Amino acid sequence: GYGFDFADYRRLVDGRPRFDGARAVMVDHSDAEVRDAAERKNAYYREMIGRGEFVVFEAALRLVDQCRARGYALATASSSVNVNDVLVKAGIRDAFSAVVGGDDVARGKPAPDIFLAAVRQLEIPAHECVVIEDSVFGVRAAKAGGFRCVGLSPEAGAGFQDADLVLATHEELTIEGLEALFPD
Repeated sequence: GYGFDFADYRRLVDGRPRFDGARAVMVDHSDAEVRDAAERKNAYYREMIGRGEFVVFEAALRLVDQCRARGYALATASSSVNVNDVLVKAGIRDAFSAVVGGDDVARGKPAPDIFLAAVRQLEIPAHECVVIEDSVFGVRAAKAGGFRCVGLSPEAGAGFQDADLVLATHEELTIEGLEALFPD
């Protein structure tokens, strides 16, 4: 077995495409073994989604409602191939004008492709958008794409320093805080 804790998950896996995350952990295994493990993990995750076993952050829902009330276009861009299913199961899919999943782009985070695909759908330039990210790879992707970025990290660890704003929790997210990133 492997010793693997949440810090290892954040450092090696969080925010990356499924295979890349599995490869980062399973360094001594063949690609076939890594793919198999990644697919088994995804099958288990899909079962959890089907049972509604995931957390929807109330503060994030409030922020989505506030953004919509002010007329902002919303997109979600996730390395997960299951992002649309999660949004549907949570009852919030209709809040987003664009949904981009890990299977919609050739290169995953830290490449900016997933965020750039989302703004192409919205027809809004990257520099007019803010990405809210809870992974180091996502912060890197956002900044590489020319986006403003809010990093969500309870430990505010290495890799989040490139975010324009770092918050410890979803509860700290406010519409005013996001708007302050655009002083023009």
